[in-house]
Amino acid sequence: MPSDTDAGRRAPRRDAAENREALLTAAAAALAASPDASLEAIAADAGLSRRSVYGHFANRDELILALIDRGAARFNAVAAGVDHHDASVALALLGTRLWHAIVHVRLLARIALREPYVERVADAVAPVRARLGELVARGAADGTVRSDIRPPVLARLIEEAAIAVLVEAAAHELDDEEGRRLVMLAVLGTAGLSWREAGALIAANPELSREASE
Repeated sequence: MPSDTDAGRRAPRRDAAENREALLTAAAAALAASPDASLEAIAADAGLSRRSVYGHFANRDELILALIDRGAARFNAVAAGVDHHDASVALALLGTRLWHAIVHVRLLARIALREPYVERVADAVAPVRARLGELVARGAADGTVRSDIRPPVLARLIEEAAIAVLVEAAAHELDDEEGRRLVMLAVLGTAGLSWREAGALIAANPELSREASE
């Protein structure tokens, strides 16, 4: 049976894990809002001292690399769990579920534009892009998405449209229902559906309507 002494020895490790998570959460929000946010500001948002940061990360770059891996893991999990026999529905599902990871989306979108992190972000989100490419290629082949643009190019345009909407929605503090629906409409519109067709698709598929209202 664990003793009080054993519990006391484990407590610091639990506290350390909680502090690290608090730092990552605070850093994700701070850097998404301002890529130049200082370690002092991040530590303050996490309720910790600047010195505490160095107990977990050797420097700012190490913290950012941890955030990239954390955000990409969330993205990859979302992408892996999305599928539907209709590629356009699957694309809409992918878009709306990324809404739940909006803080990570904003952060990675900003970091991806800066050296030396461009290649690290690209490598980290490769599984998401691969899944998106698969869905677009399937949709182009069966006619559920536009085929007048090469699938790899179209996949990139869909990705950029989704990120742009997610970043804009966060900046203007749209509510969940409006934001998720807007992401789906942007993805479907870029994929070749008219606004009426996109709206009808969302209304006709319970999983999309449910995602938009939950």
